[in-house]
Amino acid sequence: MMISAVCAVALLCLLPVSHSAPLTCEELVRPLVRLDPRHLEGKRALVAGSLSQPPFLERFKQRDSASVNFANSTSDTSISYTRSIRLHDNCTYSSYNITLEGSSFTFDGTDKSNLSAAFIHTSCHDCMLMRMNVESGKRVHFYLFSRRRQLEQEELEEFRAQVKCLNMPPPAVMDPTKELCQDE
Repeated sequence: MMISAVCAVALLCLLPVSHSAPLTCEELVRPLVRLDPRHLEGKRALVAGSLSQPPFLERFKQRDSASVNFANSTSDTSISYTRSIRLHDNCTYSSYNITLEGSSFTFDGTDKSNLSAAFIHTSCHDCMLMRMNVESGKRVHFYLFSRRRQLEQEELEEFRAQVKCLNMPPPAVMDPTKELCQDE
């Protein structure tokens, strides 16, 4: 009886301890399967971003803050959004109409081969992760937006891992104390 108890304890010690395995790059950068336009609605602050080419990343780092605001649309595939960027206490605004195609979208009136974009899966509950391929993929922009200005450390670590999977430079994290532009 004692020997079987010792064997049982020894067997239990040999069993692997339950740890969640790190996600693979394929899982980390997978596009969303389908996106409901109603989940996009509203304003989100840019929390972090990376750009594949260092000169563009350096220019990106000069921003004080940025946000996107997706507007309600009557269509399930068409939606508009306004991007605002605060740079040296000046705000600039750009408005776009986009057409959703599954997890991807295109900017209306642009050459699809020159600019494509997709929403990427993230475990962050109120975040939106966008990957943009510019000039047929010669340049990649990877942006993390959230309804919150500051994320949990684990959420930022996931984003850093996603950036690394894309072989991009480490992301720039926005200063959450910098004021966002007011709605236009």
